[in-house]
Amino acid sequence: MYRGSVYQKLILPSAQLALPGRMEPLVTADKHFVSGLALKSPFRQGTEQVLLGMGCFWGAERHFWQQKGIEVTAVGYAGGVTRNPTYEEVCSGQTAHTEVVLVVFDPQQITFEYVLKHFWENHNPTQGPRQGNDIGTQYRSAIYVNSDKHLMIAQASMALYQVALWQKNLGGITTEIKQNQTFYYAEAYHQQYLAKVPEGYCNLQSIEKTAYPPLTVG
Repeated sequence: MYRGSVYQKLILPSAQLALPGRMEPLVTADKHFVSGLALKSPFRQGTEQVLLGMGCFWGAERHFWQQKGIEVTAVGYAGGVTRNPTYEEVCSGQTAHTEVVLVVFDPQQITFEYVLKHFWENHNPTQGPRQGNDIGTQYRSAIYVNSDKHLMIAQASMALYQVALWQKNLGGITTEIKQNQTFYYAEAYHQQYLAKVPEGYCNLQSIEKTAYPPLTVG
């Protein structure tokens, strides 16, 4: 049995027990280190966005900024209670947030279905509050959308991938899907971290890259 702080990191705190945070946003970068585009909205008209939790956000962000049709990425915290949390607060397990990547994409170049295909195939969505050796609720798998359309697509996508995993005896998906979650930008040094430190830590691992059914559009 886990005890002490490790055990606490496996349980989401209630709103009453979560850290209060602060009113002021954390200082973060203004521009994307790789593309030079603005890191915050307003983004180009016609783009869409989603928040994706895949464990440690460093590797997840690098994966997405490399994909055609994805214009801006940023890392931060979402899905919890604490306002404008710091990295240390999130890692304490007392904010209820998970590490996420903001993905801003052009639906004319890459569909939301294909964004989700990248999501499912590049982490293990069956592990609950962890990704591999990274243990804690801040590493839980999550999809946070901001429209009814994206919510329905995400739910259908999860159902489709779950069937594929069951067929391969690969377990049940624990991914959290929610709508309209507040995104808090992480500190500046986290933004595009693996572009600044190419040999830095990356724990991005697939459960089964070939399990997701092929898509014919996008």
